[in-house]
Amino acid sequence: MSGKPQKEYTREEVEKHHTTDDLWVIIDAKVYDLSKFKALHPGGISVLLEEDVAGRDATDAFFSLHRYEVLEKPQYQRLQTGTIIGEQGRLHGRIPGSISSVPYAEPNWLSPAYHSAYYNESHRQFQKAVRQFFDDYIYQESELREADGKRPSQAVFDKMAETNIHAMRLGPGKHLQGRTLLGGAVKPEEFDYFHELIIMQELGRVGLRGSGDGLLAGLVIGAPPLINFGKDELKARILPDLLAGKKFICLAISEAHAGSDVTGLKTTAVKSEDGKHWIINGTKKWITNGTFADYFTVGCKTEDGFTTILVERGPGLETKAIKTAYSASAGTAYITFDDVRVPVENTLGEEGAGLFVILSNFNHERFIMCCSIAQTQRRAVEECLKWVHQRTVFGKPLHSQAVVRAKLAAMITRAETCQHWLENIAYQMCQMSYKRQARLLAGPIALLKSYSTRCAQDTARDAVQLFGGRGITTTGMGKFIEHYHRTVPFDALLGGAEDVLSDLGVRQALRDMPKDTRL
Repeated sequence: MSGKPQKEYTREEVEKHHTTDDLWVIIDAKVYDLSKFKALHPGGISVLLEEDVAGRDATDAFFSLHRYEVLEKPQYQRLQTGTIIGEQGRLHGRIPGSISSVPYAEPNWLSPAYHSAYYNESHRQFQKAVRQFFDDYIYQESELREADGKRPSQAVFDKMAETNIHAMRLGPGKHLQGRTLLGGAVKPEEFDYFHELIIMQELGRVGLRGSGDGLLAGLVIGAPPLINFGKDELKARILPDLLAGKKFICLAISEAHAGSDVTGLKTTAVKSEDGKHWIINGTKKWITNGTFADYFTVGCKTEDGFTTILVERGPGLETKAIKTAYSASAGTAYITFDDVRVPVENTLGEEGAGLFVILSNFNHERFIMCCSIAQTQRRAVEECLKWVHQRTVFGKPLHSQAVVRAKLAAMITRAETCQHWLENIAYQMCQMSYKRQARLLAGPIALLKSYSTRCAQDTARDAVQLFGGRGITTTGMGKFIEHYHRTVPFDALLGGAEDVLSDLGVRQALRDMPKDTRL
């Protein structure tokens, strides 16, 4: 609402204001005076002077070109001069903290009309609190950082730490003991993988990939090896600052010569003569949060195989930003190690057994990626359903075209199947120990991740087709679809390429084939 006194007008009164120097329009029962704004209108003056706009109800015309959020900007709210007598606005945009009423925009467990075997009242109350937090503190911050490429602000990290969201993003475990989770929304001993799934999906719902990764994705994938395999003294010294958002960590595995092939890494770690330090040499590439990380969980070739080591930023370690297709806010880095000395006490797990450390960590990394992938697909479905509902082509709603409905059917099917498979995996994780997860779920999670990213890319392509030119424009009606289409290939590569993961899933299945079975 504008700060000016709001008058009431009849539609006949508004119709009198339809000239170049005196131009009013009606949008959702609100009257806007565009007389002085017309020259600044991004679409030019001619759009406003069209017969069905000037002095008339321009609601349909407006929403064929603009998102509702435009009306919420202060500079445009000031243009409102009154309302239509006896009428109330019936439209709304994004309502912070609310559940979308658009079909398939939310997982069905969030609808009171549906039932779930997985979620209880704890999850439902937790979801409300998480969504409100992200809408209040993360949404606007993410939009700003996606645009300017800067690291998310320390104030946001501090707020997330205040509610222990950093700790919760690492999943259930001892690291949650004694903490108050989101103001008491859930007890540490009750926190499970479905609570973690909720956090990841609410973050994915923001829909801004680079800034989303900038919100300490490095912590989510870099800290679990420390928590699960680090020595107690090391955890006691480092983990508190990480979970408080005061220091930052990343996972440094991929190299220019080896990505999904972890065994092909060339970075080396050699013991010093006195045996007290590792001396590390090599490079790492495409490392999320690497530009601003204080600690690096590094995979190295050692004399007895492969070893995972926690490296602190210091002499000989340098990071350089890598420009990617998404925002620099993610802090994607190229890292060089030049005779970097690290105490042997920083070894994570046993020397030579680092492959198990990394591979077991991949399960959790891929699980959280699947959480986000399922949610961002759903966000695309919601955007497309809204668009085809309000867009008119050939004099009819866009959804009147059978080919459009067919695309929507495919998009909805993919989103739903990914979500339900994901929830089954989450349930299995809740019933298994960390080691048992590593043994039994590596294959299923790999297949889910590969399937999810293939679905996501198909959905992104279909969404662009539905939005047309708007789907490749970084602002305006299709801005989320453009961003989704541009950044969705990241998911197909991070945590393991699709083909590699598909093969892993099948190899895991073949490993468990019974020896006595025949056709």
